[in-house]
Amino acid sequence: MLIRQLFDAQTFTYTYLVAAAYGKEAILVDPVDSKIEQYLKLIKELDLKLKYVFDTHVHADHITAAGKLREMTGCTTILGAETGAPCASKTITDKEKITIEDIEFTALKTPGHTQDSYCLYTKGVLFTGDTLFIRGTGRTDFQAGNPEQQYDSIVNKLFTLPEDTIIYPGHDYNGNTTSTIYEEKNFNPRLAGKSIEEFKEIMNNLNLPNPKLMDIAVPANLKCGLI
Repeated sequence: MLIRQLFDAQTFTYTYLVAAAYGKEAILVDPVDSKIEQYLKLIKELDLKLKYVFDTHVHADHITAAGKLREMTGCTTILGAETGAPCASKTITDKEKITIEDIEFTALKTPGHTQDSYCLYTKGVLFTGDTLFIRGTGRTDFQAGNPEQQYDSIVNKLFTLPEDTIIYPGHDYNGNTTSTIYEEKNFNPRLAGKSIEEFKEIMNNLNLPNPKLMDIAVPANLKCGLI
């Protein structure tokens, strides 16, 4: 499997280009609109056909490139059904399959960060969006976020996957790139050995400022970035 991890320094966002091999179909996960030229250049260099663009949720910190990439490449844009965004080419529900060549992904509904959060899983690899970070988690204080739901999504869903599954997060603010289910189960300070009540206490007292682009990004992303 070919995986390219791309970074937007302005929003600390990771975007992932995934394909079976050079010259094959590809899926792009959580693209940022300011990086479109970079994505298209890499897709051309690797001789890939962009089949899908998948946003793990409606982002509040950056504007998605999904709509523009669809216009430029003819790809199919995907969002969770809970998003309620009519702009998406296709909406998915829990455990629905997404296939590129011989790679079959399973969409995992993981509400908590937002009500429409999804992760994308294929054997050995998990793209966690903003649900689970490396030694952290996505916040739960806006867009119908809920710490109880997030705890359930992570502990009772993601943590049941094989422990050697590699985690590719939607963001990182500390220079980390990947982790594993084993590491996060055992070393994530918000989750390792923590009860749901302890997790709620942590999440309800983060007191983080709103993302700088929130008032612009959320309505824009409900239109797949076509503003």
